[in-house]
Amino acid sequence: MEMLPLTLQVLVFPGLLFAAAAGLVTSWVDRMVTARVQMRVGPPFLQPFYDVVKLMIKETCVPAGGARALFLAAPLAGLAGAALASTIIWRAFLARGSGFSGDVIVLLYLLTLPALAVILGSFASRNPLASLGGSREMKLLLAYELPFVLAVLAVVARTGALRLEEILAAPAAATRPSGIIALVVAVLCMQAKLTLVPFDAPEAETELSGGAYIEYSGPPLAVFKLTRAMMLFTMPVFLVAVFGGGIRLGDGVLPAVAGVLKVVGLVVATILIRNTAPRVRIDQAVRFFWGPATLAALVATGLVFVGL
Repeated sequence: MEMLPLTLQVLVFPGLLFAAAAGLVTSWVDRMVTARVQMRVGPPFLQPFYDVVKLMIKETCVPAGGARALFLAAPLAGLAGAALASTIIWRAFLARGSGFSGDVIVLLYLLTLPALAVILGSFASRNPLASLGGSREMKLLLAYELPFVLAVLAVVARTGALRLEEILAAPAAATRPSGIIALVVAVLCMQAKLTLVPFDAPEAETELSGGAYIEYSGPPLAVFKLTRAMMLFTMPVFLVAVFGGGIRLGDGVLPAVAGVLKVVGLVVATILIRNTAPRVRIDQAVRFFWGPATLAALVATGLVFVGL
């Protein structure tokens, strides 16, 4: 498939604009499924777009005494990470030979940038509640990142490849016991990466009044919300690429539709977990990820070496 120039790929498709639009549509799906679970009607299709536009035209307030440059730059760093991750993943779907050696490692790094942006932005505001939210975000990041990386490495060990294109060419990892265990661990880590219930302690509106975002308003807050929507779309796509064979756009209609349905299934599963699980404390989340989740990821890796 013929690709656009690299700059347009990053800014338009499959990068920023595409990921933003797809993320806002996924956010609408999130709100609609949540509404149905709660027996409500739900918002109109364009409501997430309206919300972002409304914030974009509002005033930006910077807290007195805060680190102004870091406070305003943090949302852009998170947005850049999500956009670049989307670009790399979809380039692997669209054109063979478009990836590069070790792009899986780069993706793992880029997918941590939104969380790091939240941490930096909250501390830059010098608001006690925001700093507490940033502290929880940092603890959560340190907790889930280890089992998440181990789950991905289980697939890397099975395929012997650190290039996403080579992982996509191999049989889907989720067809083996090791891949199924690793996928379950990765889904739980994704829930934490998206700071969704039960791992939403960094925000916890009833405790922190919005947590790390409490001082943000106007366009910076819109960028943070847009980044979260993009991650809600990009993370399931990444998991489908690593564990489920990806979205095979060049192999006909049925494989492409099957890949999209896998992404939708992961999104719906994430939303259902969010609406049916109770919130856990940050110490409980850390113990869970450093305990059972890490152990399960290690078991998955061990099963790879015995051929399962």
